[in-house]
Amino acid sequence: ARKTFDITLDVNVRAPGIESPVRVCRTNYKHLYWTVEQMITHHSVTGCPMRAGDLIASGTVSGPEPESFASMLELAWRGTKPIQLGGENGERKFLHDLDEVIITGFAEKGDLRIGFGECRGIVLPAST
Repeated sequence: ARKTFDITLDVNVRAPGIESPVRVCRTNYKHLYWTVEQMITHHSVTGCPMRAGDLIASGTVSGPEPESFASMLELAWRGTKPIQLGGENGERKFLHDLDEVIITGFAEKGDLRIGFGECRGIVLPAST
């Protein structure tokens, strides 16, 4: 059996001027192509040292169903199926300047649920 973690991940996007964020994705960490062990091996195989506190980036965590796709390219089906965030300017094929992305995650088993809080970020305009 694959060694992986069963962590539900939700991604919400809030467009400027829209009161409530809209969930655009619910996926699960167990859908990763590479296991954590494989990612660490890949990182360290050339002699790169690993230290306590190092972060390992998993990349996109897309699932098998359309609602579990985890990139805007997949979610908007290469721009042919825009995401609706509400409001006059709430249609998205990709993220726009000042859009807020909110990621939350939790793991649960039986009656026990452990949440990981939320990670928020706002897409800032490119500096010129």
